[in-house]
Amino acid sequence: MGFPWQLSFSLARYLIGKKLRGRKRFPLVLMLEPTFRCNLACAGCGRIREYRDILDRMLSAEECLAAVDESGAPVVSITGGEPLLHPEIGQIVAAIMERKRFINLCTNGLLLEASLEKFKPSPYLNFVLHLDGLAPSHDRFAGRQGVFDTAIAGIKAAKRRGFRILINTTIYKGTDIKEVEQLFLLLSQIPVNGIMVSPAFSYDAVDGDVFLSRQEAIAAFQPVYELRQRFPFYNTPIYLDFLAGKQELACTPWSTPTRNPKGWKRPCYLITDGHCQSFRELMEETPWEKYGVGNDPRCANCMVHCGFEASALEQIGRSLPNIWRTIRWNFFE
Repeated sequence: MGFPWQLSFSLARYLIGKKLRGRKRFPLVLMLEPTFRCNLACAGCGRIREYRDILDRMLSAEECLAAVDESGAPVVSITGGEPLLHPEIGQIVAAIMERKRFINLCTNGLLLEASLEKFKPSPYLNFVLHLDGLAPSHDRFAGRQGVFDTAIAGIKAAKRRGFRILINTTIYKGTDIKEVEQLFLLLSQIPVNGIMVSPAFSYDAVDGDVFLSRQEAIAAFQPVYELRQRFPFYNTPIYLDFLAGKQELACTPWSTPTRNPKGWKRPCYLITDGHCQSFRELMEETPWEKYGVGNDPRCANCMVHCGFEASALEQIGRSLPNIWRTIRWNFFE
């Protein structure tokens, strides 16, 4: 399972261009949060807790597009909050696609089926739904019964209309891997276009012992790693190696800048040490060397894809086996 050929070509051209210009820090994915509002209060979500005093704020369509242009990232992950609650979300997505940027629109699925008329199927657009288990487990994390069934209905409706669907599954402490396997089997029978997996990140704003240490995450991902030949994982093979403890990667927080109603979030999607008023300020005035494993204790257990997939992509070009493995994953598996 790989990226669409359009995305593979765009990423390769973008990465080569940056390297030829001698750029060391540049974004790959813009994390765009047009609204903090959400229709759920999921147990592992830090956003609705961190920004609980300003949940009514949102970015205008013009501000969203300015962030897309300012960062120049080839991929835009529209998250939140629940993006489908934004009144201009259809116009925002259409304008980003006109710029030939690839969009991952992250949604809990409650409004997906009712919102499909706002969008057009395109290789530039993925809907990404977060499913952390089968109905009982997922609904417990979401804090409401029926969320899983509604999301599955939305997925099937979107697939019937020709949309691409990705699934993001987070592994928490106590996650039943057998249940995750059953979930992946269900999803592959629909079928969805890809499945992303990642260990949970321990937000300070979230109470409860549900997060994994780095060693616990590596142990938990051993059986997940064995599923890679059976299910359409959307993570790169090198990142999956990292999750299973087979390869080390460095965190690159600058590769996934976050723009939300408070500004450009410093330093990354997961940690908040203030907000910048411009992308240039974020990139040039953030003390990046202070962050990452071994530098900041908050980073010690982080293995989340938004921090490490960029490192995985950089590793591809450093050896012929990595190049061939990625080509095989991207085009033949």
